[in-house]
Amino acid sequence: MKYDVLIIGAGPAGMSAATYALRSGKSVLVLEKESIGGQMSNSPRIENFPSVKESSGSDLADKMFEQMSAFGAELELDSVLEVQKRGEGDFLVKCEYNEFSAKAVIWAAGAKHRHIGVPGEEELVGKGVSYCALCDGAFYTGEDVVMIGDANTALSYTMFLSNCCRHVYICTLFDKFFGEKAMVEAVLARENVSVEHNLSLQSFETDEKGELSGLVFENTKDKTRREYKVKGCFIAVGQVPNNEPIKALVDLDAGGYVIAGEDTLTKTPGLFVAGDCRAKKVRQVTTAVADGSVAAIQAASYIDGLK
Repeated sequence: MKYDVLIIGAGPAGMSAATYALRSGKSVLVLEKESIGGQMSNSPRIENFPSVKESSGSDLADKMFEQMSAFGAELELDSVLEVQKRGEGDFLVKCEYNEFSAKAVIWAAGAKHRHIGVPGEEELVGKGVSYCALCDGAFYTGEDVVMIGDANTALSYTMFLSNCCRHVYICTLFDKFFGEKAMVEAVLARENVSVEHNLSLQSFETDEKGELSGLVFENTKDKTRREYKVKGCFIAVGQVPNNEPIKALVDLDAGGYVIAGEDTLTKTPGLFVAGDCRAKKVRQVTTAVADGSVAAIQAASYIDGLK
């Protein structure tokens, strides 16, 4: 079967795109390799989404999924390997297990967590190192933990961890936070949170079981050594966009993000990009939803214009 629109990614951008494309009378298949909601599903609390006073990311994702499903969206769990354009209004999407064709493609694959790159980091994932406080924070109830990062994700994770951990040390590479003022103030108001600026992670320490037992930092100003004896370390230092499968069809910036404006158009007619994988200054659930809506309208218009 050839679909009108293939949407890669079931985060807020992809699910919004599906809803809008379906309301435009197009057949839609959504491809997702991991879980519904993307990074939004890992957020413990969302308070800045219109009409929603407060919600967990996973609950908001469930509602978006229910909405697009009610309109008739199909979902396949598969990992996209490559997107090819065979002709006008003819795309082939090669996945790990299947191949799909469509008249238009909306790429909303989002981004993945950036790793710091300190030796031992990969080996300690699941053994003390985590990139998702919502997923793993409860394992460290009553413990001291370190949170590395300085933007909204790190601040949000710190708030969540402070509810269950004895103490949270949030360590930043620079001398300030880069998140929203309200979130910074909320973190600083927590009595069991300590902030350490200008720290560069140098090494992980492990116990006899090969699990995390501590971290060693260097102060970037005075070069002094700072050690934390903890069993849990959470890292939120940015993202890496998942754009490898479409790199031949788009222009990428230095960070690997697709160069496309608010119209979501790429250099390949019929291929649109939405959400965190697009080059832009603001990455929020609301901006992802906006991208998805615009991309779907653009895709419908493109399909309607095909001969």
